[in-house]
This record gives sequence, structure tokens and C-alpha cells, in this order.
Amino acid sequence: MATYREAKCRLCRREGCKLFLKGDRCYSSKCSFDRRPTPPGQHGAGRKKVSEYGQQLREKQKVKRIYGVQEGQFRIYYRKADKMKGITGENMLSLLERRLDNVIYRMGIGASRAQARQLVNHGHFTVNGKPVNIPSYIVKAGDIIAVKENKTSNKYFEAIKTMKVANMPKWLEFDPEKLTGKVLALPQRDDIDSQISEHMIVELYSK
Repeated sequence: MATYREAKCRLCRREGCKLFLKGDRCYSSKCSFDRRPTPPGQHGAGRKKVSEYGQQLREKQKVKRIYGVQEGQFRIYYRKADKMKGITGENMLSLLERRLDNVIYRMGIGASRAQARQLVNHGHFTVNGKPVNIPSYIVKAGDIIAVKENKTSNKYFEAIKTMKVANMPKWLEFDPEKLTGKVLALPQRDDIDSQISEHMIVELYSK
């Protein structure tokens, strides 16, 4: 599987918006996108108008990079969403939001999705009391997510206990002191704050 190993800030510049791939750095004055919001490359600032297909492709790439998934995974999410009742684009975003690594990020346990993915990979969490180390695990309404008891004394999680919960999505709740969270409901389109035009992705795959 291909893995992007170059500077992540280049991805934000390429997509023309902040993807929040580097945690706190994205909110600081060090953010590369704030300092240089033009596309990377020698001729980035002078690129011509993008075609309709190009816009659809860029939208797909943007969403893939936000959630940190590869093309094969992304197509699977799209196919699942297409078979579900409702609007395909919104179903797809809901599935991506319900990934365990994204939920850990949304709860504020991980500063970025990449960090949250690493925490999940290292086996720090349980879902409904059972260990889960698969970042792509899809949570359901009512699921209880917690840090393993033998991990709670870890310095990283000790720091989490004292943090203030801010901008928590309404479909999630998290208790920093107990290091436990709950999926209150499935995420709706209004709960997803990313500037995504999902209909363009549906149009791209429908061709």
C-alpha cells in the first residue's frame, strides 16, 4: 500500500485549504498554509483554471487526505454508502466519521487523525470492553470507547485527564477523568465541519 511520506503541509497547499494534518501546528503561526497558501511547485501560483473533472478529483483527494485513507479503502466506503438508504455522499462522510481513529481524534484524545491512528494501532483502546486495534473499525450508536485500564497511568493519558473538552461534536461525549467516551448517535451532515462538497465525489464515481 502506498504511503505519503513527504511534508504534510504540502497537501494542504495542494488542496487549497487546511486539512489539519499536524495537530496544534495547524492552529499556530507556523502553519505553512497561512504563510504560503499557493499550490506547491515552481508554477503553483500561476496554474490555470481547473476543469470540472479536475475539481471533482481534487475534492476526492482532499477527503482522502483529511481522513487518511487510500484509494482502495475510499472506494469501499463509497460502495457501502451507495447501497445504504439515504444520500450517498452524506452516507459516505458518516462512515468516514465513524472510523475509530477519527472518533478518538474528535474526542480530543489525539491531536491529529494520524496520532489517533497510531494510538489505536498500539492497542490503547477498548470498544464495549473488548480491545480494538483497527483504526478503520466503524463504531455504532451506543458504543462505549475507553482507554485500557493498564494504559491509564501512561503519561500521555495522565495529561488527557486534566484537559478541557472543547468543540466536542454533539454525537459524541467524552469524560477526561474516566478516559471513557460514548457514541450518542450516528453523525449527521450538519455535524461534519469540514468544507467538503461530497456531491462532486459522487458525480466523479458515477461517471
